[in-house]
Amino acid sequence: MLSSPPHQPNQNHLLAALPAAELERLKPHLELIHLPLGDVLCESGGRLPYVYFPTSTIISLHYILENGASSEIAGVGNEGMLGISLFMGGESTPSWATVQTSGYGYRLKAALLLQEFNQGGPVQRLLLRYTQALITQISQTAVCNRHHTIEQQLCRWLLLTLDRLNSEELVMTQELIASMLGVRREGITEAAGKLQQAEIIRYRRGHITVLDRTGLEAHVCECYDVVKKEFDRLFRDVRKY
Repeated sequence: MLSSPPHQPNQNHLLAALPAAELERLKPHLELIHLPLGDVLCESGGRLPYVYFPTSTIISLHYILENGASSEIAGVGNEGMLGISLFMGGESTPSWATVQTSGYGYRLKAALLLQEFNQGGPVQRLLLRYTQALITQISQTAVCNRHHTIEQQLCRWLLLTLDRLNSEELVMTQELIASMLGVRREGITEAAGKLQQAEIIRYRRGHITVLDRTGLEAHVCECYDVVKKEFDRLFRDVRKY
């Protein structure tokens, strides 16, 4: 049986994009932690004592209404970090942050990151560029939820999730996906059924296996490509600094 590769901070693309000197300065303060499914990292109005850099976990940013209904506004995986409110001046946000997919990540004391950010230079530029990419994801999610079909939304969500994992299989119930997208479970059941009938995915007891990624990309709306291109541009441009 092959052993899994050792955990390294550069498995998070944002940390990997830092110049070597900045990353080496942060490494002693980065703490590897396991983040279990459903763990609440931040509540609405709360302040984060740590920022999080996922490597194999995915964090969901979502808003919960007064009636208990919720909808995801963005996801954070190995491409980014949780905690932009720290250096954007708001200190807290109205959204919740919970673990969508169990896995690992690194956490860093918020005060240390803020200190690095306030020094300016590569860390500040990288985090501001990431914030722009995250805002693009949030904005595009709002547009997608308003104008595109549930099937297109499901394809977008599946592709963005796959991009953050090293697997074609997702452990995810239809009820949880429905909650993420802010739609009825019956809508997800119907959309997933169509994709399964087309042999694009296979769904069994909370496990979704993507059989045909090209087919998934053919069914998705333009929102996926808009978000992907913005994150690709983020990491391409930071190499110029």
